[in-house]
Amino acid sequence: MRVENSFIGTDGVGEKTERSIWERGVTHWDEFEPSVVGGQRGDRIQQFIDEGRERVAETDVAYFDRAFPSSERWRLYETFRERACFFDIETTGLDQDRNQVTTVSLHQDGDTETLIAGDDLTTENLRAAFDGADLLVTFNGKRFDVPFLEANFDVDLDRPHLDLMYTCKKIGLSGGLKQVEQDIGIERDRPDISGRDAVRLWREHEQGRDGALETLVSYNREDTVNLKTLAETATERLDEEVFVG
Repeated sequence: MRVENSFIGTDGVGEKTERSIWERGVTHWDEFEPSVVGGQRGDRIQQFIDEGRERVAETDVAYFDRAFPSSERWRLYETFRERACFFDIETTGLDQDRNQVTTVSLHQDGDTETLIAGDDLTTENLRAAFDGADLLVTFNGKRFDVPFLEANFDVDLDRPHLDLMYTCKKIGLSGGLKQVEQDIGIERDRPDISGRDAVRLWREHEQGRDGALETLVSYNREDTVNLKTLAETATERLDEEVFVG
């Protein structure tokens, strides 16, 4: 579902009203006339559509992030997927004030980049990596990845953010990233490696063990690339469940 299929961004329009509009055969902004709803509500929807067209043309993801209820922000993905940055971090533990970020992988425009502690994982490089990202896509990133990076580097990641952990819960998928991947059929090259192993691999790398860093980077990159498949699968399923098209 694209944002142009949505009317829920209008003040005072909820799921029930939006569904009633769809059920009348009006499933896109181009098909809407204020008379479909009538009164001030119809005028408000038209104003939202007129403003929305300009915002889509400007790739203003933040406008729709503010306009849509938090539970409906998955609708941003199809329209703005080309501006999305899928990313995942590995750390030495769960405490952002005591533990270290070891690797950060980012997948954008079909390319994957990994920044490594002690090498190129710096504030300057993180800022540059996120510079063109208008929509962040993570799994549990709102509670973990984003605050961890902001606590350890001078970066501001306050921008539209699709956290797939919550998106997946809307379609009945719960648990960690690996469990959700299994549930939807995503296969991994190294299915036996976990987040705990990522901590071990970093320690082994610090001790000079050959291959440890390469395995850690491969694991982190796979996490990141798989987020794209997960985002597409989850939003497509929600589209089938929600949209009356």
